[in-house]
Amino acid sequence: MPQRVTSADDPALADYVGLTDVALRRRSEPARGLYIAESEKVIRRALQAGHRPRSYLMAERWLTDLADLVAQAEADGIPVWVGEHEVIEGLTGFHLHRGALAAMHRPVLPPVGDIVREARRVLVLEDIVDHTNVGAVFRSAAALSVDAVLVTPRCADPFYRRAIRVSMGTVFQVPWTRIDPWPGGVEVLRSAGFTVAALALEQDSVSLDDLAADPPERLALVLGTEGDGLSRRTLAAVDLTVRIPMAGGVDSLNVAAAGAVAAYALRVPARR
Repeated sequence: MPQRVTSADDPALADYVGLTDVALRRRSEPARGLYIAESEKVIRRALQAGHRPRSYLMAERWLTDLADLVAQAEADGIPVWVGEHEVIEGLTGFHLHRGALAAMHRPVLPPVGDIVREARRVLVLEDIVDHTNVGAVFRSAAALSVDAVLVTPRCADPFYRRAIRVSMGTVFQVPWTRIDPWPGGVEVLRSAGFTVAALALEQDSVSLDDLAADPPERLALVLGTEGDGLSRRTLAAVDLTVRIPMAGGVDSLNVAAAGAVAAYALRVPARR
């Protein structure tokens, strides 16, 4: 049976304490071996991906909408906590307008070689620190048939609550892992048969139109951080740099938008 939350001080609910963005940046969710899935759609996508719940926390009205998950949790001995919105908000630090949360066991990330073995199109996220942008890139990657995403050691966590939410749960759908060291990982990708291209405004960059007209069979496209762009070490290591032709006096796009444009232009036609 679901257990009622009456106090935000219950130690059994430690996974859910202080889930505001500011609070999460001050602690390491990966070190605790968990991530937080928010909303019915995201929770269901996490479960479909084979991720295991540690517990659930929801407003009472969601006991009906999530009745199948609640029943399965009861069968598996997984706690389901239910409470009034005010109590949940006091516990988590934010208004739970999407109704339900799940504390999920964080899966072990696979090796880079496993992720890219069958891939033809890969996005590499270098030091992108904005979780909204990370989530948006994953959503575009899923929509535009990108085979895998690699994130560098200093890139924001794709399993951070906001990144998961913005991605609409596609972080569970698109294969991903961390590539470390970086930019030493460029050679790993090259050895696996990839042409490694960087999206950057460089003097010798080629137009995205030209690259899309005759794209390599296997391509890894590196996207840089929001402020400084790609590091000089990365630009020196890649095979080529690519620019998106611009009009209207605009020199660049938001990294998530730029990644979506490039992924669409360079997408691999579906095999018949």
